[in-house]
Amino acid sequence: MSFVLPDGLPPGRFLSSGPTRVWVSDEFPQDVDQLWPRLLSEQKARGLVPLLCWPDALGRPLGLDHVDAVRLEEVLATDFAEYRRRRLPFWMDPTPAPAPEGVEPWPHDPGPPFEQWPGLAPQMPAASADLKPEEAAASLLSWFIETGQFGLDECRLVLVPAHRSSDALASIGWSAEAPLPLLCALLRSWEDRFGARVMAVFGSELHVSVARPPVEAEHANLLALEHVLSTANNIVDDPPTPFPEYAMDLMGRTSWSFWWD
Repeated sequence: MSFVLPDGLPPGRFLSSGPTRVWVSDEFPQDVDQLWPRLLSEQKARGLVPLLCWPDALGRPLGLDHVDAVRLEEVLATDFAEYRRRRLPFWMDPTPAPAPEGVEPWPHDPGPPFEQWPGLAPQMPAASADLKPEEAAASLLSWFIETGQFGLDECRLVLVPAHRSSDALASIGWSAEAPLPLLCALLRSWEDRFGARVMAVFGSELHVSVARPPVEAEHANLLALEHVLSTANNIVDDPPTPFPEYAMDLMGRTSWSFWWD
């Protein structure tokens, strides 16, 4: 079933994504910096999530029941135990890993400061001075445009019938190597705790805006572990980044990026 479109959209068409119909622009909208904030402000009223995606982003939709079935704390506790078992020998050995001639040795990674799953990072309370989630998403787009973010001009604007941006990824069946049920469950939780919003997918890259990032080191460590357990290849691994360094970089950071091979 198609849906009523907002006014002022560029040329585009409806496409089927499994049982879901989505609207996709024909080209990258040239007035996206003006259009995007308006679509974000209308998202709750219209039930349409705006995403910026490469044309090949649409895959096989994932039913939201698969996301509902993820018991996040239980899954992450099990995944952390296995991750720690595999990584502990490297964390315990400070000997630099071999590097090609002329290349700086990779820094030693002591790993997360936890022996057992420590639980999720706490929710960041909303303060009057904080950005609203819609403002954070619009700000990230502005930064993309100003810096000439690679791949942005190849994107299309996609409108997805969904109640939350994390569910939109499932509805379009984002075709990447990410564990989609777990990732969408994480994104739902990040929406609730940090005012996160899925903004764009470029190929296998996912970009998320964040309205209320952690501001304390303890909370940043907990969140960094959640990022690690998303299985994204760029988290601490590429480029090689010691866990404490990655965690500290999350303090006050209003955008997160992930990619999978």
